[in-house]
Amino acid sequence: MKKLIVNAICVVIAGIALVSCKAKQAFVKVKNTNFTIKDKPYHFVGTNFWYGAYLGADTEYGNRERLIRELNQLQQIGVKNLRVVAASEESDYGLPLSPPFQYKNGTYNEKLLEGLDFLLAEMAKRDMRAVLVMNNYWDWSGGMAEYVSWTTGKPVIDPVTNKNQTWDEAIKFSATFYTNQKAQNLYRKYINMLVNRTNVYTKKTYKNDPAVMTWELANEPRPSNAGNAEEKVKIFANWVDKTAEFIHSIAPNQLVTTGSEGSKGTLNNLDYTLQVHSSKYIDYMTFHMWPKNWGWYKFDKPEMEQTKQKTAQYFAEHLELAKKLDKPIVMEEFGFVRDGEKHEPDTPTTARDEYYKFVFQLLKDSIQAKSPLGGLNFWGWGGEGRTPQKDGMWKPGDITYTADPYSEAQGLNSVFNTDESTLKIISKYAHEIDKLSSAKK
Repeated sequence: MKKLIVNAICVVIAGIALVSCKAKQAFVKVKNTNFTIKDKPYHFVGTNFWYGAYLGADTEYGNRERLIRELNQLQQIGVKNLRVVAASEESDYGLPLSPPFQYKNGTYNEKLLEGLDFLLAEMAKRDMRAVLVMNNYWDWSGGMAEYVSWTTGKPVIDPVTNKNQTWDEAIKFSATFYTNQKAQNLYRKYINMLVNRTNVYTKKTYKNDPAVMTWELANEPRPSNAGNAEEKVKIFANWVDKTAEFIHSIAPNQLVTTGSEGSKGTLNNLDYTLQVHSSKYIDYMTFHMWPKNWGWYKFDKPEMEQTKQKTAQYFAEHLELAKKLDKPIVMEEFGFVRDGEKHEPDTPTTARDEYYKFVFQLLKDSIQAKSPLGGLNFWGWGGEGRTPQKDGMWKPGDITYTADPYSEAQGLNSVFNTDESTLKIISKYAHEIDKLSSAKK
């Protein structure tokens, strides 16, 4: 068995070439357009593992044994950065993520917070880093619209389960969060609680834990699309700046970023994307990539070359913005459907594998070209999760957890632990990029 070399005493897990270590981590820093750890370049292949804290909870909805197995497999294939939901709100939506981290009455879910504690403790043993997502523009975890509803008494707008309501209405409703001072106060209260929380397992406060790489303002925050665009972007950019400043004031050792999709999340305007990320309190840029959701790819007319061209263009445009700002950038979400847009684990992943190879090669080429791209997180890790529903759609009581939000078929964009061809691609590039980081000066 080949043992991994680390600066710590490590325990080799029987039968698998990986380790669980009590390593002394250092904080991830930013130097110009590079991430660094102890002044050495840090590039990564990561994944979205939004439900990690839920698995880590010692409750009926948790599964610590599965979490350990998932982390071991991720470590084995070379994944070392996890983007995790660290906030969710008691939900009035028809497909709620439940239980939440935060209840309407202002109390917090200690059992779920301890699940996050457990996740971070186990990640640190494997020298993994976490991006903690503190809010959500979309409905699936409660998010901004719930804050608005709590503080105004207005009902949330739910186009997923109420066909008389539209996404345009929902988007406008969520965006009122930015100028709702009562909602901001509740949001900052939650951030302050978590940043200053002491992990019950490591005894470290979160703000002093190097396993926490980044505090992320929200999942895919956007300016409102109602009214004057420049004014709405100004409001949004001001919220980004002031919130990031607040987090830095209480967690000075860690990074802060937006969670933005890039231009798709800033009214399809690259200048607005630049404006939003220009705050000195935003340490690095983010962008996302969803070929199917954005209409670049259709499974019944799979024009893959066109999909790749659009991907490469979006990729290049955002790297140029990062260069202008002299900041790193992370492609922190990209997803691709299984063949035929099916959800079952035995569905082929031919098109997805082709797309994954293309995107990972873009990352590798960018690192070799000394571009600002720091890493990427694919969406997402489904691991052992399997839906009991034939149509794949989540039903209340299901606690199987895949990468897909409950409004989508469970498994549609997920990488399962049995997706051998996809896992080989991820592992190949993860280890190659790790070598590039070690060699980079």
